[in-house]
Amino acid sequence: MHTIDITEPLVHGHADLERTAQGVRIHRLPSWLRRLWPEPRLMAMEQQAAGVRLVLDTDARALELTMRSARAAFPTAQRPRGVLDVVIDGETVAHDVLTGGALIINDPYTGETSSSPGPAHTSRIELPTGTHRVELWLPYSEDVLLESLRAELDSHAADSSSAGARDAGASDVGTGRPLVRHVAPSGTRWVHHGSSISHGSNAATPLGTWPVRAARAAGADLRNLGFGGSAMIDAPVAQVIREAPADIISLKLGINVVGGDIMRRRALVPAVHGFLDTIRQGHPNTQIVLISPLHCGLFEGVTGPSAVDPQALARGEIRFMATGDPAGTSPGRLDLPAVREALAEVCAAREDPQLHHIDGLDLYGAQDEAELPLPDALHPGPEAHARIAERFVERVFADGGVFAQHGAPA
Repeated sequence: MHTIDITEPLVHGHADLERTAQGVRIHRLPSWLRRLWPEPRLMAMEQQAAGVRLVLDTDARALELTMRSARAAFPTAQRPRGVLDVVIDGETVAHDVLTGGALIINDPYTGETSSSPGPAHTSRIELPTGTHRVELWLPYSEDVLLESLRAELDSHAADSSSAGARDAGASDVGTGRPLVRHVAPSGTRWVHHGSSISHGSNAATPLGTWPVRAARAAGADLRNLGFGGSAMIDAPVAQVIREAPADIISLKLGINVVGGDIMRRRALVPAVHGFLDTIRQGHPNTQIVLISPLHCGLFEGVTGPSAVDPQALARGEIRFMATGDPAGTSPGRLDLPAVREALAEVCAAREDPQLHHIDGLDLYGAQDEAELPLPDALHPGPEAHARIAERFVERVFADGGVFAQHGAPA
């Protein structure tokens, strides 16, 4: 087996890599933000590699990726394990469920945390003879350290390795070792920011999250800045988007503002304006799509904050509940209808021809929730992720959609 260096060109959809004693940690937010404002929830979410993938061309007969994972759970309930999705030459060939890893137990009643270590997990990917493009889509729901990536030589490649020079981008040329070529990102550069639904919550695998589904359907190069519980219209995140290369930017805002009960309408409207103003500093002509919240019965007429349902937790289930007053919107407190109204008004007031509003109910509305209920009362399941992705592609990337009509700026 030959070790492949896990370096920047190998990884797509991230901000930077951190080398640790146990392996390479992938970050979706840059180091300057992590130093400036290490907010614990956001820091935990940005380390989960939603939308991040390793991409390479290789003539190896097999690859082995070893990862060390860490996952959070409650004393009585755990979420499904993370999954590594394997795509070869554009076809999905495996969904490898993680084993081992550290388990971190958080007690919501006492606030106590305990952890237990676990072994690393190795995914082995067998490859047909010849050179193939391999995409390894990393788990979106667990913190992973990439300990090693190794390639096993095909005997055919060994026999032919000295027959002639390889491509200039190949490593280990003429040594009898596997060819490994980095692949440059291609397609429409799409930067998306959102909440746990954008992060992927309740999707079965990384490829099943709605942003990844949409990106693959549209042939877009996705950078997913979806952060569970942390789409709070934070100015530093707007600065990250301002600096990110992008042909189109989408922002799905609102559910965390309500679920966290962090602001009133008086604060929401100028915060969104400021968020957009910051992005426009770096993207004066880029198409921006502002998406209001999807339907969620918990907060349709009820304010936040949200909480884990203790009765469900006692049954070994993870479900959420709204703890606000159904009549609590009168002093400016926010439920989802109030957020949708405010975001629509922001878009109209800005008179920006490159700013486009999508009502979240057009992606997943009340009828959709009736047909495909939210499994934990807050996040859509796999079928709903697929539906949201399909509708997003229709409204943004397909013929007649935002990007198809307006395109990238000159």
